[in-house]
Amino acid sequence: MLSANLVSIGLSIVVSRFVSGKNNSDFSGFEHSPSKVWWKSTIDMIEDENYPVENIYITTPDGYILNIHRIPHGKSGRNNGEVAYLQHGAFCSSSDWIHFGPKNSLGYILADEGYDVWMGNTRGNTYSRNHTILNPDTDVEFWDYTLHEMGVYDIPTIIDHILEKTGTDGVHYVGHSQGSTVFYVMASMKPEYNERIKTHISLAPIVYLSHLKSPIVRVLAASEKLFSELFRRAGVHELLPNRGDLVTIAKEVCPSIIGNVLCQNILYMLVGFSPKQMNFNRVPLDHMPAGTGTKVFMHFIQEIKSKKFCQYDYGRSGNMKKYGQTSPPNYDLKKVTAPVYIIYSENDMLDATEDTEELFEELPNPQEKLLLTDMLWGHLDFLYGRDAPKFVYNEIVRIFSQQ
Repeated sequence: MLSANLVSIGLSIVVSRFVSGKNNSDFSGFEHSPSKVWWKSTIDMIEDENYPVENIYITTPDGYILNIHRIPHGKSGRNNGEVAYLQHGAFCSSSDWIHFGPKNSLGYILADEGYDVWMGNTRGNTYSRNHTILNPDTDVEFWDYTLHEMGVYDIPTIIDHILEKTGTDGVHYVGHSQGSTVFYVMASMKPEYNERIKTHISLAPIVYLSHLKSPIVRVLAASEKLFSELFRRAGVHELLPNRGDLVTIAKEVCPSIIGNVLCQNILYMLVGFSPKQMNFNRVPLDHMPAGTGTKVFMHFIQEIKSKKFCQYDYGRSGNMKKYGQTSPPNYDLKKVTAPVYIIYSENDMLDATEDTEELFEELPNPQEKLLLTDMLWGHLDFLYGRDAPKFVYNEIVRIFSQQ
């Protein structure tokens, strides 16, 4: 475990470098595309593996242009007639599902099993940093969204497009971390979409956060008002974009002997991890973090403090104006009638087992919860763990095949 001084150093790096992305941009224009010659997009990486791929843009009702990616089938051309939708977590992107190549990434594994695989990118990340009217570099209104808008606008819009394009009657949905959060927002606020979900699998779901273990995140949550004021005064609306100094510094510092110890311990205290599953060198820093709005971060912080799964808290007067009540409304999980499976772990510093089990008990149609046997399995091991195909992806294939 790190000493208090080392934690302070880590936090200073997080705050000074990660939050300052606004002034470190290497890019210009509405369409956000990293300019580094070594950078390969999700599309580039899939094409390099000789899989079929489609690059698709769709527009939400409130004008956000989302870039989603599709692998219509595997190399064999096998087609089982089913659609799989994969939704990334916070500060991540569609690249999470294909980064480690065939046999080791869920996107390829499902495509080779015959699934038509679609991978989403929610508003504000590397691929969906675009709008019909607003410029993310100059219009602060672009960043005026929370988890709520992702769940009410982004995910339903993507699912509607998939259904229209494929003619399927429903999708198999896998969400990691925030990817599950926005599913529960959608399914509770727009319960008609439950009928369009054949199966939902939550990997390390982030819904209730009462028992969150991460000391760094707990410190951040305790400083909610400080961070809110810091963001406001500094005019910071975008958080952890994958550009500028962040990637360069991480790539230079973390591989060194001292830097690797520092980076891995910060990672452990943030999310938990197993050294035999992953080290910091397995984190795809050319793609993660992929950025989001500061209000999304603050929404998660509010959930930790309130111990509720609820809409964004604008303060008593703001809540009265927006919701007609002094506190933000809770999301009604009793409306989530889609069949839900949950895969979780003991060593996850963000998704505590007690919180996951509370979520599972509250759902009206829970199917199965699978606690991984590796006692050191962490939050990012679901994506970056060496044994993720064995312990997680094989289970996903099994669950989907039962439907």
